[in-house]
Order: sequence, then structure tokens, then C-alpha cells
Amino acid sequence: FHQESGAVRFWVQVPDGEPIGAILTRQVLQYRFNAKPDGSDAVAVYEANRGEIDAAVLSRVRNGSIEPVMLREHDLPPLPRR
Repeated sequence: FHQESGAVRFWVQVPDGEPIGAILTRQVLQYRFNAKPDGSDAVAVYEANRGEIDAAVLSRVRNGSIEPVMLREHDLPPLPRR
């Protein structure tokens, strides 16, 4: 977690073997994954949802995004309805 930017910075391995940097803000983590507003659990929430988050990065890369990929809330699948 990068405190100054309020975001988790991470790398995703793309199919050609080159890792690509990505960024996910604490606000997206809060609104999409119910993370704490202060970002204190941001890394844990990222790790718990890593498959879904990394898949969103790969989707953005397939659609032409370049590094660093900044994920937005609409890049992730919607939450299941209750």
C-alpha cells in the first residue's frame, strides 16, 4: 500500500511473461470490496480478491491499456445481488 497515493500498487503477470504494473485506489477497494476507508486493510483485501482484480487488469491490457493500469470500479464485475 502506497500511503501517499492511497493505493495498492502491484504487478500482474501477463501471458507473454512480462509483468505489468497496476494501481487500485483505496476508494475502489472500499466501495467494491468493503475495505476500510483509511486503507489499513487494503493489501489484505487485495490479496483476498486477487484473482478477480488481476483478471480485470488483464482484461484492460487486452483492450489496449498500457502500464500502469489504473483500475476503476467499473472495471471489476458487479457485486452479487442480495
